[in-house]
Amino acid sequence: MFPSSPFGLTTRDLIERYDAHAPRYTSYPTAAQFTPAVGAGQWAEWMNAASLDRAVSLYLHIPFCKRLCWYCGCNTRAMNRPELISSYVDLLLKEADLVLAQVGRPVRVGSVHLGGGTPNMLSPDDLERLFEGLRARFRLRDCFEIAAELDPEVLTPEWVEAAGRIGLSRASLGVQDLSPRVQAAVNRPESFETIRWAAKALREQGVSSLNLDLMYGLPLQAVEHVVTTLGQVTTLQPERIALFGYAHVPWMKPHQKLIQDADLPDAETRFVQSEAAARYLTAKGWQAIGLDHFALPHDGLAAAVRAGRLHRNFQGYTTDEAEVLIGLGVSAISRTPAGFVQNMANERDWRAAVGEGELPVARGVALTGRDAFIGEIIERLMCDFAVDVAEISRRRRRDLSEVAGAWPLLRRFRADGLVTVEDAVVEVTPLGRPFVRAVCAAFDPDATSFRQKHARVV
Repeated sequence: MFPSSPFGLTTRDLIERYDAHAPRYTSYPTAAQFTPAVGAGQWAEWMNAASLDRAVSLYLHIPFCKRLCWYCGCNTRAMNRPELISSYVDLLLKEADLVLAQVGRPVRVGSVHLGGGTPNMLSPDDLERLFEGLRARFRLRDCFEIAAELDPEVLTPEWVEAAGRIGLSRASLGVQDLSPRVQAAVNRPESFETIRWAAKALREQGVSSLNLDLMYGLPLQAVEHVVTTLGQVTTLQPERIALFGYAHVPWMKPHQKLIQDADLPDAETRFVQSEAAARYLTAKGWQAIGLDHFALPHDGLAAAVRAGRLHRNFQGYTTDEAEVLIGLGVSAISRTPAGFVQNMANERDWRAAVGEGELPVARGVALTGRDAFIGEIIERLMCDFAVDVAEISRRRRRDLSEVAGAWPLLRRFRADGLVTVEDAVVEVTPLGRPFVRAVCAAFDPDATSFRQKHARVV
């Protein structure tokens, strides 16, 4: 039985109305709107002009995995040739040199994030060599966080010890689901004992913030699988838990065709899984953060929510307030206040460009004042479930007519009990929170143009 809205609609009715394709809004404009019209020359100009009074964030993409998980939507490939991985590290440092040559002045780094793929596919020696190279090029003395996304099945004691030496402070372990049946359906076998060992070993080496990545909506997954997995992993007391809905986009990720459509739970079942997980976690003491994150009250994400300073970027919800993000590696995205750029997604092309001394930028988008206005509205909705549109328009000196197209849609949301609207203050109700991406899309003039490039809302 699904809960009803104040207007007589069931959740089933709301799913039928609003379960459309929409961006996850980890940026605005979204990556789907990047074009080759913005390239290496524009990125060089933006970096040269950027104010670097504040520390920047550094993201390094490691596009290698021991195995290819069928649900994965990341840019990665199975790789077991250490020499190719080692040469990739050489090129990451060379790309850093190319970027810094455009900046022409010292760059302070506040946070470093290793994403993938599987960053712990780097050998311990390559990991330490990478950070020695970064410290030789950037000012890392004030770096408050070094984070990495890790596959527990690939983690070794030697790698964890090397991570301790480079100062790893936050780690994210991929778990997804602990049911052997579900794991077999997505080609990701993994035991709880492996995850428990990884968590203990990382904490012993100084990792003070542990995140676990879980998923709902996987093939053959039922609500009891989600809750049983939570019952096991919460005994590890992770500071953060990310609970993502599986995005089935086989037209973009061909390996997802290995998953049978008939094995996927429908939208109503996905909704039940998500809600059951949220109830379980909040009852156990984790605070709901935005759409799909949970944090213990003492964690920085929870503190950011209390202070109204939660942000959203390509890694999801974050406390990172840096205005400049430098992305290194295949498909990595960079940002300045002037716009976004993304590196070449094909590893061979990226290697060739960097090897020839060229910035490996493939596409991007310049940010207009209107983009920044709409982007802030969407970020506040995603982070706070509320936004004062009039206040943002006054502060940014934008006209409310620029988002006039949102109001007819918002009236429909309000009629269905998903939002309240008063004096241009929009607040998403508890009933509407699972549909917040649809609410954000109301402010996005390009949402329908790129619909097929995004997963469904529920």
